[in-house]
Parts: sequence; structure tokens; C-alpha cells
Amino acid sequence: MTDEVNKGYRHIFGPVPSRRLGMSLGIELVPHKTCTFNCIYCECGRTTLLTADRSEYVDFRTVQQELTDYFRNNPAPDYLTFSGAGEPTLNSCIVDVMAFVKKQFPGVPVALLTNGSLLFREDVRKDILDADLLMPSLDAAMRDPYIRVNRPHKDLSLEQYIHGLVEMRKVFSREIWLEVFILPGYNDDRENLDALKTAILRIKPDRVQLNTLDRPGTVRGLKSAGKEQLQSIIDYWGLQHVETIAAPGTRSGMESYKGDIEQLIYNTISRRPCTLDDLVSITGAHIKVLNKYLGAMEENGRIGIRRQDRGDFYYVRP
Repeated sequence: MTDEVNKGYRHIFGPVPSRRLGMSLGIELVPHKTCTFNCIYCECGRTTLLTADRSEYVDFRTVQQELTDYFRNNPAPDYLTFSGAGEPTLNSCIVDVMAFVKKQFPGVPVALLTNGSLLFREDVRKDILDADLLMPSLDAAMRDPYIRVNRPHKDLSLEQYIHGLVEMRKVFSREIWLEVFILPGYNDDRENLDALKTAILRIKPDRVQLNTLDRPGTVRGLKSAGKEQLQSIIDYWGLQHVETIAAPGTRSGMESYKGDIEQLIYNTISRRPCTLDDLVSITGAHIKVLNKYLGAMEENGRIGIRRQDRGDFYYVRP
């Protein structure tokens, strides 16, 4: 069983086999599903605290202790990643945690996964300048799909959102990888794609990474975009440095892929089918860790999903 499960860490999780960052140790700075958005595609479930208020949501000293313990007993990951099942920039102490990890673990690059919704605030932009890699998202550049897809807090406008990304580019000297999540029927028509292209040209990210549905979202009936559609968007935009994020099956082939978590999941659902929430409760593993391995196991044909009234149940294929 992984150290994350054995140790019972509350604010770090993984390492997670990331499609973009190799083996990534996650740092979670807000309680589960505390976010500025309630995105319809979120693999972590519905937002339970929709807020735009920054605060010290978790104890800084506990985060320090957990990271110190982890590095004392484990090899260094490829990345330290501020992420989790919520928006990390909501934590007003993110600057202190980032300064701590840069000082104590200087050989490990730091990435920040953020929806970018608070970057219009100068204090937020200053707090995250020490990151080595910034990975914000932008799923829509028109108001209707922004509201429908991201379901933002009422105080967060689309104009602020894009302005914040533009301003962040002006002060952040390292790489920015902008993720665009394509949902057929929501943001993939020509008008929306043209608006997104205009916004991308303003933001000037080093990379644009197209993503689509991999795990079940919070709204039923969502469809993923196929490889051909994603490639057609790349061709239509005609921009440099636009790519699709690798297919989920590639994570299972990583050398560091941990069979112990996979076996834990397999043993659990072989007894009875479970939802993602069930697996979090039973195994004690972080929801993002579980999602990574569930995706690989589903891709390999070991498990399947049955959709029922209470949710999506994972079961062992015969």
C-alpha cells in the first residue's frame, strides 16, 4: 500500500502518475471541493463550498511536517504539484508553502494547477511567482459557455478571468501551459473556438493543451471529444504549440506506475461495485490518485462502469 494511505497524510497525496508531469506529489491547500468554480466536467465531483474568498484553509505547519516526513522516507518525485480537489490559490498562505518547498527541496520543480479564476488579483499573482510551471485553464471566452461549463462564483466575471491570465503572463517569466477542456455541444462550435483563439493570442501561453472528458463528470450525458475532433480544432486555429494531452492508457505504461494502489482498488471492487466516493472512504486514498488508476484500469479492460441512480459504480470485468 502506498505511503499516502499508510501515513494518513491529510494535505499531500501520491505520487500520482500524471499525463503531463511524470510522477507528481500533490499538495492540497483547501478542503475537499472548495473551489471558485463548480465545473460540470470535474472528475472530483460537485463543489461543496463555492467561494471566491481567500483564507488559510489548512494549517501551514501540518503541510510542512507532512512534506518533511515524505521526503525523509521516499525518493523525490518528478514534480511537486499544488493541486487537489479544489482551487489552491484560495489559500492565502500558498506563498509561504511555496517558499518552504523551494528552500527545503530545491531539486524538485514546482507546478501549480489552477483554474486561473483569481489571477485578476495582484496579490494572487505575486503569491505564485516562485512556481516553476503554471498550468491554468480556460474553457470558454464567451459568457454563455463560461457560465454553463464552469458555473463560477457569482463575483467572478469572464472579463476578470481573461484579464487575470493576460496580466499573469506579463509578470511570470517561466512557462505557462494553458489547458482548454473541450466539451462537444458546449464550447466546440466555430464562434466559441474563434473567441478562444482570440483569448489565447492575448494570453500568450507557451503551450496550449486540449483536454476532454476522461472520467465521469458531475452532469450526466456529457460526451468527450474524439482525437479527430481535437486535431481538427488544432488545424482550425493554426496556432503554434497547441497539443492534445496524452490518452489515459499511457499512464499505465509508466515505469513508476504503482501496482499496490491498483491492487487495492481491484480487491475492493471485486467484493462489491463501488462509486468513487465509496473508494475514497474505504481506501483512504486521495480522489485524484484513485482517478488516475481507475482510468488506467478501465483502459486496460480490468474494470468497467455501470451508471445507476446513486452514481457511477466501478466493477471488475469477468
